[in-house]
Amino acid sequence: MTAGRAAAEWRLDEEALRAWGRRLGEAAARDRVFVALFGPLGAGKSTLARAAARGAGVEGAVPSPTYTLVNEHRIPGRDGATFFHVDLYRLSGGRALDEIGWDRLLAAGGPVFVEWADRAEGDLPDDRWEVRLEIPADRSVRRVELRSVGAAPTPPAPGDRAAGAATDRAERGEPC
Repeated sequence: MTAGRAAAEWRLDEEALRAWGRRLGEAAARDRVFVALFGPLGAGKSTLARAAARGAGVEGAVPSPTYTLVNEHRIPGRDGATFFHVDLYRLSGGRALDEIGWDRLLAAGGPVFVEWADRAEGDLPDDRWEVRLEIPADRSVRRVELRSVGAAPTPPAPGDRAAGAATDRAERGEPC
């Protein structure tokens, strides 16, 4: 992850991850933020992005962009705003980014959630939220690290009661 404001981390079960994802999507749509998602296969990047789409107001199916690479979802009631869900897993190199319209995504001015953002590390926008998801030994939860980079606004943290009950360790100040 890129240096930015101090990162915070939590452990969330799947229900809490989805609840926080909805809040994150709502905030990203409101603030028009680019969100870079990092983590290994199965860490919950797609789960989080789908929940974010719902929070942003996307209706209907929210399929994975694994093969299409970029999915665009209109957000009803937001003056034609679009939620972009991008999966860079199958890409390699800057030229491939050009082929999927990377510059258009950077200029979109709407919520853009990018899975496998490490594949575009040198081409990520200066202002963004970064979310790192990891699978700890207790596979029933995900370790979530959140950071705001550049001039991006402060993102909603999953650590409050509204985001789910799987934050007890963080609330007690214990290491995650």
